[in-house]
This record gives sequence, C-alpha cells and structure tokens, in this order.
Amino acid sequence: MDSDPNQLLVTIDDVTNCAESNHEDAETHHDGAETHHDGSANNDEGGQPRPSDTGSTAVVGTLQLTLIPSLSRRGSTRLQIEAVRIGPDAQGLGLGTAVFEWAHDCGRRFGASLAQLTTDKSRTDAQRFYARLGYEASHEGLKLDLS
Repeated sequence: MDSDPNQLLVTIDDVTNCAESNHEDAETHHDGAETHHDGSANNDEGGQPRPSDTGSTAVVGTLQLTLIPSLSRRGSTRLQIEAVRIGPDAQGLGLGTAVFEWAHDCGRRFGASLAQLTTDKSRTDAQRFYARLGYEASHEGLKLDLS
C-alpha cells in the first residue's frame, strides 16, 4: 500500500518531551504535513500537521485515506476514509473531529468531490459521530467474504 499514490496511511501522534525538530527521516509536503518513510504522518492534538519532534511519541490514532477514481458523478474522485481509530485516552478531546476536518481538506486538495466511509451497523456511537459531521446513510452496503 505504501507505494500506491492513491493511499495515505496516517498516524496521529501524542508527543511529549518535545525538543528541536528532526527532519532527517521526513518529507514535507505542500500542505505542511510530513510523511515519514514508514508511511506515517505527524499531526498535533488538533489534527493539524506539525513538524516531527525528537521527543517520545505514542500513536493515539490512525486512519487510511484512499482516492478512488469513479465513473459515476461525472468521473469525480472519491475520498474513502477507513481504519479511523482514536485511542481511549485521546477520546472526548475533539481529536476525531479535527482528524476528519483534516482528512476532508486533504481530499479536496487532491480533487475529491465526495468523502465516503463505511461503519459496522453495531457501532451506534460511531454512527452518531459521523452524522454530527454531516455524513448521511445514503446507501445500503453489502459485503461478501471471499476467503
């Protein structure tokens, strides 16, 4: 996945003991985010990109963004948001909202006109959260295990 230009794998770091910035293993993109050679991107507690730090870090969240070219909607690009996880110690601080705002902005920068995601029907708290962000349950999703 790391080599696919339509995939962005993101980790949200909680940084402590910050010191001078260390950019040796990072590439800075036009939006100010840094994607490390391991595929991770650094974000501050507000979900906004921030420089890499030399302090100790703990991953408090993840997400995967996929750009999907589409025949529908006049050939528009879709932003698929998957694997969104915010650790229990980081929940309730507004981080999830900030991460989605960042993801939506990222999708717009890459030409996406629609953001979409799927969630398990049993995750009622997640569904309420997505509804607060403006997502609508517009389609019925189906899955088939191919293993």
